[in-house]
Amino acid sequence: MRLWFFMISLAGCLPLWPASGGGDEHRQFDLFVSGGEGYHTFRIPSLAVTGKGTVLAFCEGRKKGQGDSGDIDLLLKRSTDGGRTWGAQQVIWDDGLHTCGNPCAVVDADTGVVWLLMTWNRGDDNERLILDRKSKDTRRVFVSSSKDDGVTWAPPRQITDDVKKPDWTWYATGPGNGVQLAQGPHKGRLVIPCDHMVADTKKYYAHVVYSDDHGETWKLGGASPKDQLNECAVVELSDGRLLLNMRNYDRTRRSRGVSLSDDGGMTWSGFYHDAALVEPICQASLVRSVPQFAKLRDAAEGQKGLLLFSNPASEKDRVNMTVRLSYDDGRTWPVAKPLHAGPSAYSCLAVLADGQIACLYEGGTKSPYEKIVFAAFSLAWLTGGAER
Repeated sequence: MRLWFFMISLAGCLPLWPASGGGDEHRQFDLFVSGGEGYHTFRIPSLAVTGKGTVLAFCEGRKKGQGDSGDIDLLLKRSTDGGRTWGAQQVIWDDGLHTCGNPCAVVDADTGVVWLLMTWNRGDDNERLILDRKSKDTRRVFVSSSKDDGVTWAPPRQITDDVKKPDWTWYATGPGNGVQLAQGPHKGRLVIPCDHMVADTKKYYAHVVYSDDHGETWKLGGASPKDQLNECAVVELSDGRLLLNMRNYDRTRRSRGVSLSDDGGMTWSGFYHDAALVEPICQASLVRSVPQFAKLRDAAEGQKGLLLFSNPASEKDRVNMTVRLSYDDGRTWPVAKPLHAGPSAYSCLAVLADGQIACLYEGGTKSPYEKIVFAAFSLAWLTGGAER
């Protein structure tokens, strides 16, 4: 298997934010526009913010079409000013005609290293062939890292044997973002949400992988206690437990699946459907509103229970990209505000260095896959200035 690694210089940058009114309260910018920069379609956003405040926006660049298989590259754009201007497009991973995708990033606050987990499959294999075990190869898992805020990246390193069981067929990392545990006996652990299908069962499960040595090695954590769940997001709650929020295929309950872990992601229990988080069967994003950055922690001390969630808020169609806010670790979601009422699909949330919230999401007017948009907004904009 040939693996090629590319780095494109950051000469030039994209324009400043378009005028949107409201100062810095709410901004949106079309960051990846399908049909441009050498790609038919851009999909699958992932967002990370480094300890220095650099914003890293990842996605898949699909060369020949909109589909999930074929010639797909892993791309990145960087911003050093909170998303107001952006550097040129970088190609992190290009393996010829094969599929390199499903970005899921996490920043190690202790070392400053950005870790990016990804998946690979042959371009002439697709999900159905892999599920039916009729493919030429299988779905494989890789990791790359950057020690300089995303300027350069290590060649992708395969970790399939460490995180995928022999009887698993399909496998996906994220997509979106992972988390580093900030408290408890597993403090410092890096956790990445993933999903898989067990051979011959036709059942999807969510699971996590983790690293206790700052990304040098990765191990398999626990899986969801229920099936018909896949693409997921993980967050650390204010009491140190982990919450796994999952895409749900059970159409008798058109809302997200949720499970909890009190051992750092090794086991999951307490499954339930969150009726407030409706979904049309689609990926979603979930983060704490308290940033990793030390300079903001004290100011956010009273916000430990605040969680942010984004997805197309519809039971049927991929439309109405909405950001929700919880004040109580996800037990209730009293605040909801649309970012884009039209077609929309995958998204990824992050907290910027200045405390604003960022959402990288797929959207368009006729299709959700026309562009990937970077939005930034304040907590006051999200809540309408209301006190809780």
